[in-house]
Amino acid sequence: MRRISNPLPWLFSLLVLLGIVGLLQTASAQNSISQGTTHDGDTAKQPSGIVTQPLLVPAEQKTTSQAVSSGLVIGPGDDLEITVYGAPDLSAHTRVSADGNISLPLIGYVRIAGLSSSEAEGAIEAQLRQNSIVNNPQVAVYVRDYASSGISVAGEVAKPGFYSALGPHRLFDVLQEAGGTTDKAADKVLISHRGQNDATPVSISKDAGKMVASNVELEPGDTVVVPRAGIVYILGEVTRPGGYVLNSTGGITVLQVVAVAGGPTHVASAGKTRLLRRAENGFQEQRIDLKKLLRGRANDVAVRDQDILFIPSSAIKTALSASSLVAVAASTAIYRVPF
Repeated sequence: MRRISNPLPWLFSLLVLLGIVGLLQTASAQNSISQGTTHDGDTAKQPSGIVTQPLLVPAEQKTTSQAVSSGLVIGPGDDLEITVYGAPDLSAHTRVSADGNISLPLIGYVRIAGLSSSEAEGAIEAQLRQNSIVNNPQVAVYVRDYASSGISVAGEVAKPGFYSALGPHRLFDVLQEAGGTTDKAADKVLISHRGQNDATPVSISKDAGKMVASNVELEPGDTVVVPRAGIVYILGEVTRPGGYVLNSTGGITVLQVVAVAGGPTHVASAGKTRLLRRAENGFQEQRIDLKKLLRGRANDVAVRDQDILFIPSSAIKTALSASSLVAVAASTAIYRVPF
């Protein structure tokens, strides 16, 4: 009878051999990766096509790239919190002077205008080393308020003013901070960038799809002006007297304004309608027979910004003066209609 040998020692030897081979392959791969990575942190392509990257990016590099991409730099009037680690007596809360400098204990003046926060940290650290105050300084600069890099909002908004550009600063965000637009605002805004004379008009649509395109990104130093829309006033014997915003680029006529105002009342003297138009020396008055216009027996009349239509009452014979109509128009409600 043939004796069968025990296979366990052979299996154990095979497993040990495979383990040694695996360790050698792992060490070889790590050695090739370390050789393929450049000393300055750049990535390098391996023969197998794998791109290796450094696991850590210096905090200073990330801060600088973020500041450059957002366009935020320190300028006159900015409020800074400066911390020197390990030397609290050298830390300070200061504001950048008009000439772009700050004053720190034992250092004196350091010019930081035009620098990002990380660049300002480097400038202060260099000054500390140069004056032999701290051997290995570690400085942090926190900008509490970018007073020099905000966004100005003017025109037909509830709270015109200067708003910080920290964080997201799209058009609708800034308009919301300014309290929103007024009833007299046009359906567009004018955006001008720092150092540019020409303003870029941006339409503000009520359509949800078009609103996304209108919500443009703003930059520090931008100026946003919300212009006033054209307004025509219709007073007297109409259903809804008031001011009506003219946001259309086309012509608006007397009949269109009368229609959106609900039409004349039953006591209106439509044939004696008056059109007041602002001129250099006051107001010019034009008589309009609204009764003929409504019956199609006369040509319609175009209206302009600041025109005042007055439809008198047949029951009241006293005529109002132009100045009285202007005063009444100034106190009427404003309506926004899809002209």
